Amino acid sequence: MHVSEIELTGSETAVVTTSKGVVKLSFFGDDAPNTVATFVELSRDGYFDGIKFHRVEPNFVVQGGDPLTKPLSEDEVREIVRRQKAQMYSPSDPALGTGGPGFNLAAEFNERPHLEGTLSMARSQNPDSAGSQFYICFGPQPFLDGQYTVFGEVTEGMDVVHSIAVGDTIESIVIDQRP
Repeated sequence: MHVSEIELTGSETAVVTTSKGVVKLSFFGDDAPNTVATFVELSRDGYFDGIKFHRVEPNFVVQGGDPLTKPLSEDEVREIVRRQKAQMYSPSDPALGTGGPGFNLAAEFNERPHLEGTLSMARSQNPDSAGSQFYICFGPQPFLDGQYTVFGEVTEGMDVVHSIAVGDTIESIVIDQRP
């Protein structure tokens, strides 16, 4: 399990620039310290720059953070996701939704509810399988509460989140300190 060496101050925020606009995030470092520190670490390293959103489920979530999308164009991501949903797999298609940073994080489940704008870690069936993929809720999702690591929330740009489509790009994530 990965343990970040980043020491949080508690004042970290993120400015996520996407191909659709800017989204600002605040973090819940007291509730998910290693998850927040790892997200900060990956962001500072430029890990997310150029990654595409590969999952958009209306009235549910938008998901990104899969490095398998990075070398693909927005149109290629859209086409591969379309084929995945139609179960028309091509042997040359990357398995979008399965990529990660090469490590896993221990779950930091907490009491934070899944509301509109909630930022959480995506994972497989194994609770300790999160890495770099994250999702933002379009609205309340109480059935997810206590089963996924909630580590932040959207503070500005929820209109941008609602406009994101499969294939849209994360241009950069810049970590700032609140005044």
